[in-house]
This record gives sequence, structure tokens and C-alpha cells, in this order.
Amino acid sequence: MKNGILITMILLLGVVIAACGGSKGDKQQASTSETKQAIKVTSAGEIATLDSSLYSDTFSSDAIGQISEGLYRVNPDNEAELGIAKAEPTVSADKKVYTFQLRDDAKWSNGDPVTAADFVYAFQKVVNPKTASPSSNQLDVIKNANLIRNEKAEPSTLGVKAINDKTLEITLENPIPYLPKLLTGTPFLPQNEKFVTSTGSKYGTSADTVLSNGPFLLKDWSGIGTSWTYIKNKDYWDAKNVKLNKVSTQVAKDTGAGVNLYETGDVQYTALTDEFVQKYKSDKAYHSDSKSLIGYLGFNEDRASTGNVHLRKALSMAFDKEAYTNTILGDGSKPLNGYIPADFAKDPANNKDFRAENGDLVTFDPDKAKSEWATAKKELGVDKLTLEILSSDTEVSKKTVEFLQSEIQKNLPGLTIKLKSVPLKNRLALTTAGDYDIFYGTWSPDYSDPINFLEVYQSDGGLNFSKYKSKTYDAGLNAVKSTYATEPEKRWDEMLTLEKQLIQTDAVIAPFYQGATAYLLDPNVKGVQIYPFGRNISYRLAYVDK
Repeated sequence: MKNGILITMILLLGVVIAACGGSKGDKQQASTSETKQAIKVTSAGEIATLDSSLYSDTFSSDAIGQISEGLYRVNPDNEAELGIAKAEPTVSADKKVYTFQLRDDAKWSNGDPVTAADFVYAFQKVVNPKTASPSSNQLDVIKNANLIRNEKAEPSTLGVKAINDKTLEITLENPIPYLPKLLTGTPFLPQNEKFVTSTGSKYGTSADTVLSNGPFLLKDWSGIGTSWTYIKNKDYWDAKNVKLNKVSTQVAKDTGAGVNLYETGDVQYTALTDEFVQKYKSDKAYHSDSKSLIGYLGFNEDRASTGNVHLRKALSMAFDKEAYTNTILGDGSKPLNGYIPADFAKDPANNKDFRAENGDLVTFDPDKAKSEWATAKKELGVDKLTLEILSSDTEVSKKTVEFLQSEIQKNLPGLTIKLKSVPLKNRLALTTAGDYDIFYGTWSPDYSDPINFLEVYQSDGGLNFSKYKSKTYDAGLNAVKSTYATEPEKRWDEMLTLEKQLIQTDAVIAPFYQGATAYLLDPNVKGVQIYPFGRNISYRLAYVDK
């Protein structure tokens, strides 16, 4: 996400900004006047929550990531590096028990020290069924997490223990090769139990009801606002390397509005789409980066109509993906014919890319789509059908579903598509409640392993909005996480099989593009970190050079 969590393209859903140029050396950075270390940016949507146990969208994860830090953080090379942990952990002989020492100078913004108990509390909160965390299954690698999530054990039995204030012990169900990457994710951030308890159900609903232990403090956000501010956290353990004093964020759901703000000098960054990409492509402020984010249609399998696999297959093949990426996005995004994006993971046996190895699992094919539609109508006992696609109300989301509506109705005669666009917070609430036929969403992984995509559709997964249930699929996921945890080739082959079941056999979702982000960034703004997966952005190392 990441979600890691969960859920969206930078241009469609998220706050976007990117690195430009590079550092000119610590000496030159240090000489830059403090009064100039402030930037203004746009965001395509609002924050939904600042509670790391409840987020399920890119905006929230990005905001939480600016103000919070876990045992590990992500460095400029997109690798895990030490965060609140002051040294690499000691590991038991069976590679299941990890013991971390925490930094003595790690503090919360209220002055409390960050302790091992803060991690224990936060991890237990995520897996507690009462929390209903969308990301709870990401913790299944920790001992007893799955049992706790399924109410077969108490949260206190989770394999995480505070040996003392600064010593944290994590016990895994099985050895895993990607633990540091996993621990950079939003669900693995600490929380201050005393503060959370004091705020009750209001925790994370405004700037005043959350604490920071990361590079920035969040200000000027009431929970429903369209603007907020990040202020440098002078008590952050690594504050000496944080150059920006202030980042002001303004929501601009319309790309044109964001471009106007950039042109008038009111912001230093804004995202670009379709016609604006062509206009600014030769501008020195223009940038484009590929992502591991995917866009897809999700189907509600609890409904009779979209519960029909032939209808889902018909819908999946009924729209031209290449036309979409070229005419609606135009930002470097590419058609996607599988669930796992390209250039994301390599076969441990031959270094072959996952997407290339598993091939095209669902393509634009109007003839096959019509055939599946005919079968679906027969099984459903209907000649005509009306379905609704739910989306967020950003400009590009609206254009996306309008394109899909036109394509589907053209290629599947007798199928009427209605559209419903609402603010992201409402869209998430509706999908979580199962109050939809089809939804358009995006998903950005929290770390670079295919399991982070595949585990979303675990039967009891908190982000499994499709309500997909398959004992075979669940068993395969369990094998990937446990039986084959130390057998990389068997693990890889099982993940290839799982993707085919999800997309080709059961048509649980209809993936159709791999994202990219195009944007304008003032050439004087340097060092902004863009992630190809997980959270979208970090201002931790950014600075103004002029």
C-alpha cells in the first residue's frame, strides 16, 4: 500500500509530486535560507482518516506516512532502511523470532518516548476483529494473527512482545524473505495507547486527534477540509535531515484548476492528465514516472447479477484498454492484461518478469465478451440488465467510468450502465458495506512481492470488497505464506497459479491499466521522493534550492 492499501492511481486518487534533479551536496543544502524552505502542492482528493489501522486509500496513507514512522522507512533507492529501529534485529536460528532495539531519541509530538509497547498496541489493534481494519490480513505473517482475526484467539496472544521500553520482539508463523519491506507499510506503524484511548472514536479524525513520530506534524485539517499543512517536526529523531519547514496542500480534483494554480505560481506541483500532458511534455517542469499501481473494476459477488462469472468475464473483455490509456490518461500508463503489473517482481529461478511469465490473462475481445454475455443472460434469465459503476468524484475517475460506460454498452447490447460518482470517503464506505454492483478503483502494493496483491482476495481479507470466497485460493495463499516460505521457486509457481485463478478462471476483478504519473514540479524543488509502490510520496528529504 500498501495497502498497501489500498486502492488508487496517483493521478486518479492521490497526492503526487516527484523528485527533480538531485542533491547538490549537504553544504549547498544547508546554506539554503530556512525562510525559503516551504512549498505548496495540489492533491486530487481529501484525506479520509489518519488512523493507520483504518486507512484504505492512497490519500490517507500518504498523509499518515508524512507524520509517522515505523521500524523501517523507505530510502531514495526504494529499499527498506532503519527507521525507529536503531539497528538491524537479532534473528533466531529458525528465523522466526526478530528482536529490535528502538532509538532512544524517538519521540511522539506530545513529548512521550516511542516505546516497544506502542508497536505492540498498534499491531494488536490492527488484528483485533473489533477494529475491522481493512489491512488486518497483512499481519498474518505474525504468530497467531490469523487466529485472532477469526476470533479463535485473543489479541494479547499475538506474536509481538515488549521485552522492555526499547526492546521489541516479533515472532513469525514462518520465515519470510521480505519482512523489512513489509514493516515499512502503514499497518505496521506504532500508536500511543494513552493518547488513542483519550481521544476514543475521534482518533485520527482531525489534526488535533493524532500524534506524530515522523518528519512532519499535520495542521489545519478538521476532518472534512480540502486543505491541510505539514509542519517540520523538530522533535523527530532525524530532524537534521528534514529541510522543508512547511508543505501546504490544496485539493484540486480538476486537473485544469491545478494547472492554473501552477501557472500563476500559487503551487509548485500539480498532476497532469490527457491534454495537459501533450501541452507540457517539453516543459522543463514536466516529469513522468512509471508505477506499480493498477486500475481495475471490482465486482460485487454477493449480488445475483455480478455474482455470475460469465457476466464478469463479459465485462472484463468489453472495453479497449489501449484506447483508454491513450485517450483518457495519456500520461505513460499502459494497458494491463493481468493482476500483477510489469517490472514488479522477478522469478527467482530465471529472473523473468512475473507479468511476462504469466502472460495475458484478460484482453479486450468484443466477440468473446458477447459470447459470455449471451451465456450470462441465459443463466440469469434476462434479456436486458442495468448495472451501476461506482467511482470517486475526481476528474479522471469520472472520465474513466464514462469511457467504460460507452465501451461496455456498445459491445454488450442490452446492458445498460449507470454511473455514480461520490467523494472518495463515501466510495470507500459504500464498497466496504457492499452497496454497489461494480466499482472502479486502484491498488498500489505496500511492498514489492506479488503476495501483497494476491492476499487482497483472501476470503476474510479486509480489502476483499468483492466478497470473493474460494477455499482453493485461500489454501494457495496459505502455502505461499507458510509451506513454501523458504522454497522460493515453489512459492513463485503457486503465485502464478493463484493469479490465473483470480483473473482468468473466476474473473474476480477486471484489471485494465498499469499506472504512471505525469506532473509539473518547479525545477527549484529537489529531493522529493516518489515511490513506485507503497505510499506515493515523501517530503522527508525535499528542499527548495534557489
